[in-house]
Amino acid sequence: MANIKSQIKRNRQNEKRRIKNRVYRGAARTAVKKSRAAFGTNSLEPSKAAVLEAISLLDKAAQKGILHKNNAARRKSRLMKRLVALAPTMTQAAAPVEETPVEAEVVKKPARRTTRTTKTTKTAKTTKTTRTTKKTAKE
Repeated sequence: MANIKSQIKRNRQNEKRRIKNRVYRGAARTAVKKSRAAFGTNSLEPSKAAVLEAISLLDKAAQKGILHKNNAARRKSRLMKRLVALAPTMTQAAAPVEETPVEAEVVKKPARRTTRTTKTTKTAKTTKTTRTTKKTAKE
């Protein structure tokens, strides 16, 4: 048990947050399990619905900071990979889709701006040109 007042308060806050976070983390976990179970039925529509629900809950958990965004992305990727693998087996009887060639447009990048400027100073006898640059925080 903590003796310091601020640590006692921090423990109370952590416990409240843990209870709130549990709801979202548990819902996301359950949705992922349901979608994995739906893959076992080998039917596309229920699997697709379950995966979309799981993706939505994973996004919510990542948005609230309960899951790391890369963790949520990895889980969503794995679910989609299995869904895509299931889809061709279910739609083999469908007619093949013709691909239309898409011409790539060439986009010209704008010219790069420089940070250097030239400064000309005139003295009585000579003309002197110096270059100045922006100073960085270290200089």
